[in-house]
Amino acid sequence: MEGTRPEVTGARRVVVKVGSSSLTTPAGGIDPDRVRALVDVLAAARERGTEVVLVSSGAIAAGLAPLGLAKRPRGLAAQQAAASVGQGLLVHRYTEELARHGVIAGQVLLTLDDVTRRAHYRNAHQTLATLLELGVLPIVNENDTVATSEIRFGDNDRLAALVAHLVHADLLVLLSDVDGLYDGPPSREGTRLLPDVRGEDDLAAVTIGSVGSAVGTGGMVTKVEAARIATGAGIPVVLTSADHAAGALAGEPVGTLFHVTGRRRPTRLLWLAHATESRGTLHLDAGAVRAVVERRASLLAAGLTGATGGFVAGDPVDLAGPDGAVVGRGLVNFDVEEIPALVGRSTAELKQELGAAYEREVVHRDDLVLL
Repeated sequence: MEGTRPEVTGARRVVVKVGSSSLTTPAGGIDPDRVRALVDVLAAARERGTEVVLVSSGAIAAGLAPLGLAKRPRGLAAQQAAASVGQGLLVHRYTEELARHGVIAGQVLLTLDDVTRRAHYRNAHQTLATLLELGVLPIVNENDTVATSEIRFGDNDRLAALVAHLVHADLLVLLSDVDGLYDGPPSREGTRLLPDVRGEDDLAAVTIGSVGSAVGTGGMVTKVEAARIATGAGIPVVLTSADHAAGALAGEPVGTLFHVTGRRRPTRLLWLAHATESRGTLHLDAGAVRAVVERRASLLAAGLTGATGGFVAGDPVDLAGPDGAVVGRGLVNFDVEEIPALVGRSTAELKQELGAAYEREVVHRDDLVLL
């Protein structure tokens, strides 16, 4: 079709993310018509031969009305209660609507641990891959009922970008209540929709608000950040409204297309950069910063000046230079209590005095990502 986007029409596996406000009524309950319309679009994409993974918000929002809550609660425990009630209602609605098309729904609830710990994300990948092989449409959400404030993705936009990389998707589609990225508030006269974003230069003049809807957590800031994560890992992104979902998945030039800015990278490095919370900081001298940043070398004990935090071996930690600026994040091979004995010492010296176990790198380059 003339004028279609080849990045979309050529995609064989697509992750679609839909926000709470696109699924629910203003009062907070599930809107059956909106869910039905979305499912019809996803089913049509599958009939064209496209594999679809849905990342769906709406569990907390769906639980508000049944619990008699007028708006999204602020307290984590109340949010978890709403999610507990709403998640079943939401997936039940999806299951019924997909059944009209002869499609089976599969629920996948993820916590941050599932994509930051190697064994967990390997299991998550295998589960999603098997569901797709069996012809199931996976419906992914954060496991709000058990996540704590310290171990949350924070929004499903970032989760969707990470899931797109996890399942080796060819395209990420972010559906919102706004029909694309504007260079200012859409309600302001004279603002224009950006049909294409090819890099940071195109975002430089954009004024992005951070306020989400009354029932959701995300805003345009989280969507642009999700687009950065995905495009930086080789996955193009379409951002538009749920009303334009059919056109977006058919390759029509609706909304905003974020073009690829980087190449696919090892999954765990993407997790390390975007899905982990640092457990502490390793402080590097100037020479170590140059070795890590310019030569992409491993971090050795000789380049350490100290450490802060409460980390243990295997935890993600930030790497900071003499000025305090964080230059990278990596998986550390020692507990924080061991670091003082390592500071500034050569590998050979450590091996001779402390044994062969101390001959290894503090952070291996394969477990290190530059920020």
